[in-house]
Amino acid sequence: MHLPRSLAMLALLPLLASCQSIFNRAADAPSTAGLTRMQGALQGDNGRLFFQPCGDPRRYAVTDSNDTGVLQEASQLAGNRPVVYADLRGRFDASTNGSTDGQLRLQQLYRLDRSLAACKDPDFKLSSLSAAGESPRWQVRVTGQGMIVDREGQAPLALPYVEEQVGDGRFNLSTEANGQRIELWVAPQRCVDTRNQGVQFLAAELRVNGEVQRGCATFGGARNQ
Repeated sequence: MHLPRSLAMLALLPLLASCQSIFNRAADAPSTAGLTRMQGALQGDNGRLFFQPCGDPRRYAVTDSNDTGVLQEASQLAGNRPVVYADLRGRFDASTNGSTDGQLRLQQLYRLDRSLAACKDPDFKLSSLSAAGESPRWQVRVTGQGMIVDREGQAPLALPYVEEQVGDGRFNLSTEANGQRIELWVAPQRCVDTRNQGVQFLAAELRVNGEVQRGCATFGGARNQ
């Protein structure tokens, strides 16, 4: 889900990007040296798993180098479908035998989805984080300019924020507006998106004046983590 009308609101924010966030990620974030993040299609073939990047004809044989459980996750999600969307990070090596274009040594999963529509998401590269939940519906999208909080039945809010790391990969974004205290708490945890049964690997809680709504989250392309 993306909210183009809401993203347009970010242009109205003051230029607070230099002071709105507290970035202390070095201690919590694993090293990404030598690894590449890509989005594309995962497909099983004769007991092996292959990855094809969005808009790229090359196909890479997948080795699960970090015990991510990608084969089980992808097979459960795919069902009768031939492919699933994957946002992942790993080491891409050139092929040595000519049977594939190369090998992907998978290190980290960000998101799996039944639809490949996310390959064409125009907001992905601009976002550093997106989170959403249901009952009632809510979404938070974060960029370098601020965050948009969109809750069912209410007008979207475009706000500056402060980010704080709290250890073990957990962090929160907080802001105050119109007498409301708004916080988004994020933690590394497998999370099933109830809207489409896709799998994300961050759990999220939106807290507005102490009221808690739960959902899932994923890092956008603008965040190298």
